[in-house]
Order: sequence, then structure tokens, then C-alpha cells
Amino acid sequence: MIIQDSIMLAAKTLKKNNIKSPILDSELLLSEVIKKDRKYIIFNSKKKLSKKNVIDFKGLVERRKRGEPVAYLTNYKEFWKQKYYVNQNVLIPRPDTEVLIEETLKIYQSDKKLNFLDIGTGSGCLLLSILHERKNFTGYGIDISKKAINLAKYNAKLQHLSNRAKFYNSDIDKFFIGKYDLILSNPPYIKNSELKHLDKDISCFEPKVALDGGCDGFTKITKVIGKASNLIKKNGKFILEIGCHQRYKTIKKLEDNNFFINKIIKDYGNNDRCIVSTKI
Repeated sequence: MIIQDSIMLAAKTLKKNNIKSPILDSELLLSEVIKKDRKYIIFNSKKKLSKKNVIDFKGLVERRKRGEPVAYLTNYKEFWKQKYYVNQNVLIPRPDTEVLIEETLKIYQSDKKLNFLDIGTGSGCLLLSILHERKNFTGYGIDISKKAINLAKYNAKLQHLSNRAKFYNSDIDKFFIGKYDLILSNPPYIKNSELKHLDKDISCFEPKVALDGGCDGFTKITKVIGKASNLIKKNGKFILEIGCHQRYKTIKKLEDNNFFINKIIKDYGNNDRCIVSTKI
């Protein structure tokens, strides 16, 4: 079977199973199977696939049609300017989270030297992306999941950043190491009653611990703000990702913990996504 026919057949299967981007997903999965980029697939559409490639591709398509995310099937996700190794132990990096990196780079010049903390580091994508951009930063990442920490360490090694990235397996309540110039966090902020209503890709496959924000969606945000208040230096910056309807409640909690609100950032969908504040 040639590449073009394989893609069309796979896309038809995925579309029938209500997968939102059937052609793109098919191309990404075939790229993974034959170890070529999408450009190769597009420009070599008449090339014949080996029998093994066809079998392996069909296997991935079967998994995708049941909702398993492409990132878990290929074990990578592009974020900022790098590729990150991911699996079902970590949340898949989202483009909207890149606003935290953008704001960090606006605040600190390239020659600035500082230590920063990433609370709930997951794959390490936020911490490592910033380290790529700021060569004098040292990043510390914590996560309650040991498997997530091991994966973040692996990503740091792949990207040759292990010398400036330190990771700790810890609940934020039990973390007492250091004082930081900058703290970032993308905590769980979805109401647990809403988890079952998320897309199947998310609800059935991504780790609940990285999504579940408690009965009101605000439990983990409250915990992170309270702890960040103790771990951050005076005049340090705190950049926090939030849900699109959590702006005012989060501002109140930050102000109660002696943070001055600098600005609210919207994501690419024009939803409130990030709050930048300063410890006073």
C-alpha cells in the first residue's frame, strides 16, 4: 500500500470515530512509524510502505480511534521550541501554557541570573523551555508524582540541561527548600465534577492528578498560592496559570497572601489564562 492510500484509509477510520483532526493525526502517526517528518509524507505520497509499516500504522490508528492522544502514541509533544518526551504519567503540554514563558522572557533580560521554581513541573516543559532561553537561570521543579519527576529528569538529560535543572518528588505542602526570585505554576484547576465531561482524549488518558482541582476547581490553586508566598523572595515574581473563570477569585487569594497584581494575560483563545504578580 502506498502512503497516500494509507493516510486516506486511516483518516476515514478516525473521522468515523469522531476524531477531530483525522488527516493530521494520520500523518503524524505514519511519520512516527516510518521515522520521517510530515514533509516527507506529503512529497512522497506514492511511495510504497513495507508490510511491517502498514501493520504498525494500523495498530496506532486503532488506538487513536479509541481516543488515545497522538502525543502518547508517538511519545513526544512539541512545546515552545523543543520536543518533549511524554507518556500517560504527565499532562500533555498545551500551547496556552506558553504564555507563562512569554511573560517570563518579557520580565527578565537574557543576562539575568536567578533561581526559579516550577510547581507541578510534569514533563518539565515549562522549566526546560525557560532554561533554553535564559542561560544564567537555574530551575527547580517539584511534582507529587515520582513518575513525572523521572520523566522530567529524562527530558533535561535529552536537552543537555541537567546541570541547571533540579527536580524533587514532593507535595508542595512538604517542600521547604530554598527561596526563589521567580515561581511559576500550572496547577490542576478543573472541578472534579467536570472531569468526566472533558474530551475523551483527556478524561480517559491524561493523569487525573494533573487535572483535578477539587470540588470547586480552586483547591490546588489555593495551596500553591499559600506555599508560594513562603517560598518566594520579596519583590519576586509569581506567574500562575488559571482556568478561564477563576480570575477574580484568584486575584483575591493572591492579594490576601501579599501579592501585588501586575497583569492578567489572555491565551490564544482570548480567555483569562495567566496572572503575573509580585511579592510585597
